[in-house]
Amino acid sequence: MTEWLFAIEGTEAGHRLALVLALSAAFLHAVFGALQKGRHDPWMTRGAIDGSYCLMAAPFALFVVPWPEPHMWPIFFGAWVIHCLYKFLQAAAYTKGAYTVVYPVVRGTGPLFTVIGAYFIFGETFNLTQWAGLLVLITGIFGLAVYNMLYLTAARETLNAALGLAVVTGLFVALYTTYDAYGIRATANPFTFLAWFFMIDGFLFPILAYRRWHRMDNPPAIGPLMQRGVFGGVVAFLSFGSVMMATRLDNVGEAAILRETSTVFAALIGWLVLKETVGPRRIALMALIALGAVIVEMGG
Repeated sequence: MTEWLFAIEGTEAGHRLALVLALSAAFLHAVFGALQKGRHDPWMTRGAIDGSYCLMAAPFALFVVPWPEPHMWPIFFGAWVIHCLYKFLQAAAYTKGAYTVVYPVVRGTGPLFTVIGAYFIFGETFNLTQWAGLLVLITGIFGLAVYNMLYLTAARETLNAALGLAVVTGLFVALYTTYDAYGIRATANPFTFLAWFFMIDGFLFPILAYRRWHRMDNPPAIGPLMQRGVFGGVVAFLSFGSVMMATRLDNVGEAAILRETSTVFAALIGWLVLKETVGPRRIALMALIALGAVIVEMGG
């Protein structure tokens, strides 16, 4: 498997597989975001998910994949710090705002900064068509933000805070996407990076979630919360693993932008599952974000 992946890196077959992986990651990440914004407290859900994928990854990290090279340990530490800060910001944003408000801004702010980071770190460049697609995507994002500020009625008093947190969280999306793409390319076996990343990344938030649960006046039942955590852990594996493999096989910037078609899936999940009011204008703006991603891919 690993040899085959090495063989198709940078080829047309690798590009096609990266496209499929990035789009799969888009759908799965929308599901993941909805899980965190569901009926449980976002901090509780995050703790349950992280604990689940930490335990799932541990046997693979310790007994299946090759052990990391010595130079990987500081890379893993850097990834852990970046992801912890990202998760703190995301949980805070979901606490303040509705899923269909926070998610598109978080996921849409990241690509611009990812493209810039990919230029400086990996030497990747965009042509004019791709920059036009990125402009369309950003227009959709800020159009959505303006619409939310003008017309949203639910959680109005915390809207500005939610949007601000969403933008900062988006910056960390760009940071971890670029940094993790560097990390998965720095090791000989990409599955070593994925297994060890999930094991290391997953141990902090279960502790924080337990402390929060212990202080609650009416804490949620453990059973349903852990069911959500296990399902979310599997989704996290598939979503993050897919986009990381896409960044190894093809351009980091393109993979990051294609993943942001998740905003369309997010709109549907928010409307059909979470019963949030979406409306045709917000759907159109979310579709504009997805259209920008499509233009980027077609222009490549």
